[in-house]
Amino acid sequence: MLSLQAFNLFLIVMVVLAVAVFVGLFFVDAGYGKFYQPKWGPSVDNRIGWMLMEAPVFVAMLLLWWFSDRRSDSVRVVFLLLFELHYFHRSFLFPWLIRGRGRMPLSIILMGALFNTLNALMQGGWIFYFSPADYYGENWLTGLPFLLGTAVFFIGMAINIRSDSIIRHLRAPGDTAHYLPRGGMFRYVASANYFGELVEWTGFAILTWSWAGAVFALWTFANLAPRAARIHQYYAQEFPDEFDPRKVRRIIPFIF
Repeated sequence: MLSLQAFNLFLIVMVVLAVAVFVGLFFVDAGYGKFYQPKWGPSVDNRIGWMLMEAPVFVAMLLLWWFSDRRSDSVRVVFLLLFELHYFHRSFLFPWLIRGRGRMPLSIILMGALFNTLNALMQGGWIFYFSPADYYGENWLTGLPFLLGTAVFFIGMAINIRSDSIIRHLRAPGDTAHYLPRGGMFRYVASANYFGELVEWTGFAILTWSWAGAVFALWTFANLAPRAARIHQYYAQEFPDEFDPRKVRRIIPFIF
């Protein structure tokens, strides 16, 4: 088992990597979804790809909980349930709602699965192993950080799921044309689904009041903001008469 000092060093390394990824993704389009390219190597069906990429964090978090001597701690179990709620949806429900016959490169899947596993070590490591034993007392569930963070978490989840639904229903079966998503938070940002996920994990950082949660929120922004900027540029070029890039921001309403 790592020492607390080693765990904190791990978090620092993850912050440095997040900054590097943020910069790098402005120069390289991750080859999935709208920007899929065969040059990324062998690929599989999108549905299988999403499940293989997201399921490891669901399983890893369960294992970290199960082997912890704090697995019966009610507050920590609530954190686990919230975290796993997102990844159960993302791993086992969301993939099978995807329409079309898109592909996802195995290289993207492996990189995503690696990060997700590291994130399980960040969140599960802090919650079940490295946080002080008395840090999350029974009164935590009635405190301001938990109540505010949980509200933000569920707001973000709702935005994320609603935005994914809007994107999913842009095309009728058999249609291959491209359409501009409208409604919901798409009135304010080009990537409303990404905004929802950013809000969600910001909420998780607040409700756990932890550096591990904050690092994950930072990673969420570092990974999704450059892609949101690319999508924003794509919409401006593809729909010049319908999309106003000055009014609709990239991922954060009115700001970026």
